[in-house]
Amino acid sequence: MFSNRDAFESDFCPVRDELLGEMYRASENGLPRLVESVSPDVRARLALFCYRRSHLHSLAVAIAGSCSERELIENGGRVGSTLYALSREGTTKASPSLSGGRKPITLSTKPLSVLAPLDDEIDDEVSEAVSA
Repeated sequence: MFSNRDAFESDFCPVRDELLGEMYRASENGLPRLVESVSPDVRARLALFCYRRSHLHSLAVAIAGSCSERELIENGGRVGSTLYALSREGTTKASPSLSGGRKPITLSTKPLSVLAPLDDEIDDEVSEAVSA
């Protein structure tokens, strides 16, 4: 078993990249099946790994929902405890879908503002004082 320090220092994904990608793209109904294919201790480390990456936060909460509090705390300490609490809240969206949980990006439709020209009076006064 990894200590808390080892988990944070090495910071590697405890599952193969292909499985992480499948979980990331999985539907809300397909994710639990993929999560169950991973052992409980690896599942807790995976939840903590994802939690430390903002773009995987909702996936972390969904994975943590299948972990026991003990497993999360043993692998992540206080962070594990916090993640456990987040996974049990009713207000947190547990779906890893990125498009459904984020606000859309909007671009300004107004023209760029035009800046007034810089006033060189201060520079002129400084250069006159220096040369005098």
